[in-house]
Order: sequence, then structure tokens, then C-alpha cells
Amino acid sequence: MKTILTAIITFATFSTAIIAQNKEINTADSKVVWKGYKVTGSHEGTINLQSGNLTFKDEVLTGGTFVIDMTTISSTDQEGEYKGKLDGHLKSDDFFGVSNFATANLVFTKVAATGKNSYAVTGDLTIKGKTNPVTVNVSVYGSKATATLKVDRTKFDVKYGSASFFDGLKDKAIYDEFDLVADLQF
Repeated sequence: MKTILTAIITFATFSTAIIAQNKEINTADSKVVWKGYKVTGSHEGTINLQSGNLTFKDEVLTGGTFVIDMTTISSTDQEGEYKGKLDGHLKSDDFFGVSNFATANLVFTKVAATGKNSYAVTGDLTIKGKTNPVTVNVSVYGSKATATLKVDRTKFDVKYGSASFFDGLKDKAIYDEFDLVADLQF
């Protein structure tokens, strides 16, 4: 009887381990693109993932965590001196203050399927030490996933050029929301 009970517990443990899978993100082959908007146009660039994983149960997305290397934020629409100025400004305390806040984090708190291989995810995003909930749309195909979200930067104390906080900016105003699109490989 003891042998049968041990076999059942072993099988149940093994089955659970197979059902719940934590898949590490291949950061070298993954890409995160940001796009910020201002009255006179937009800027875009990339930022690297430091680490990340997605959790699946029975091939259904159930969770995820990501660490973003803020020191790698870089524009891709500028060159030379203008690129250096923009990249430096994004890393400064006016924006992301990377000397004090080298990473940002995203932790999935709720995952709801919205269709085959697509999910509406609620997560806690931490930027500059401030945590706020965000909504992420995630699509999973094989060993790839795409995640998109809009971030209101002012909720993370990134207020530079925001017409919500400063009057008289006119065509110098920068919109509060920016987009992130992550193409993930695991």
C-alpha cells in the first residue's frame, strides 16, 4: 500500500511539473522597441531585456516577469550629435534617471485569454522605483511572443515636457503616453 501511495504522489508531482512550464526569454534574440510622441512628431528606439520568462500551464500563458536594462535605451531615428543628445537626455533625470534606476521591471499579475494564442495581461510595471498597473496585449506563436503596451510616463515621475504638468509648452510638448512593442523568443 505504501509503495502504491508513493507511486501516486510521484506521478502527481511529475505531472504537475510537466504541466507548469517556465520558459526563459532568449534576450539576445528578443527585441523591445519604444516609440514616444510629441506635438511635432515622434522618436523611436530600442531597449534591451536583461532577463525574462513566461510561465505556461497546459500550453496556456499564466504568468511572466521581465527585467529591462534601462541603461541601454537608445534612439534609432537619430544619427550623430542628435542621437547622442537624445540618448543622453532619455538617460538623464529628466526622463529615466538610469544612474539611479538602472532597471525597470514588469510582473504579470493576471492573465486572461482573449482568443487562440492571445491574452490580455495585467501587470505591475516599475520604472524609477514607482510601480503602477499596466495592460499588456500578448500573442504567443510556438516559441515566440509579441507583447504591446502603452505606458503613461507621468505615473512613473517622468514629467519632462508634459503639458499635463507644465503650461506654455506649445510645440515643445511631449505626449504622456509612449508605446512598447516586445518581440520575444524563448
